[in-house]
Amino acid sequence: MDVILIVLPALLVFAVGYIGQKKLGFEINSISKMAIYLMYPFLAFKTFYENALNMDYLYIFLFCIALCVILIVSIKIVAKVRNYSKPKVSAMILSGVFMNSGNYGVPIILFAFGELGFRYAVIMMVIQSFLMNTIGLYYAVSGSDKKRETREIWMKIVKMPILHGAFLGLGFQLLHLDVPVFMSQTIDLISQATIPTIMVVLGMQLATLGGKKVERGALSLIVIMRMVASPLIALVVVSFLPISTMLGSILIILASMPTAANTTMFSLQFNTEPDLVSTSTLVTTLMSIVTIPIMLALVSL
Repeated sequence: MDVILIVLPALLVFAVGYIGQKKLGFEINSISKMAIYLMYPFLAFKTFYENALNMDYLYIFLFCIALCVILIVSIKIVAKVRNYSKPKVSAMILSGVFMNSGNYGVPIILFAFGELGFRYAVIMMVIQSFLMNTIGLYYAVSGSDKKRETREIWMKIVKMPILHGAFLGLGFQLLHLDVPVFMSQTIDLISQATIPTIMVVLGMQLATLGGKKVERGALSLIVIMRMVASPLIALVVVSFLPISTMLGSILIILASMPTAANTTMFSLQFNTEPDLVSTSTLVTTLMSIVTIPIMLALVSL
């Protein structure tokens, strides 16, 4: 019962966004851009400024890299056996590898593990954002029907504001620079509003998905990779890392999250099997209503 109560507040916020989008029809792209470009950087700055740099940063980074590489290799092996096209393989990697550690994972971890867990989750969110906007963007572009210059890809990566906020916060911490009180209060206000905003946005995005016919085999593989293989791989990787039980549990829970909503935007932007990616996002998110409480119960044993 406790684990259901942990997930329930997040689901209700998603429902607010879902119902609001169905009834009022907001322009989601503008709201999503506001959250990504105006709000996320403040949360990233606050997290990396206030949390002392230690080995946990490195272990979270190594965990994310290992999980990402193993999932990509696994998908490529299966895709080669099934002789899938390059765009479909790219779409499967987008959907099967990159989890919704931000607007889904972070609030769940906050409700389940408190403030310390929240800080760990935000660190992983920033690292995952970096991976999604480098490796994920590469596969979105490579699976596109249009060829793009390498410089164009890197310019998109460099412009991601969440990375700027993280590096700036880390710089302020390492240089022992004090943030003026009025600026600190501004950062706090925006940071506190970030998570509720992106949760509502996710609900709004879910309201626009579904109703597409996609290949069941490819969809099944994505679901298995994201909801089954990912947490199992995470469990193995965590066992090799000298980290606390709490951090290990958080990493496993975040690895169990459904497909990242931003992958749908990538697939639409570059025409990389958008129907498959959006359907995967919807299906895995609906499944997570059941799977996330189970995972929370398992890690608490």
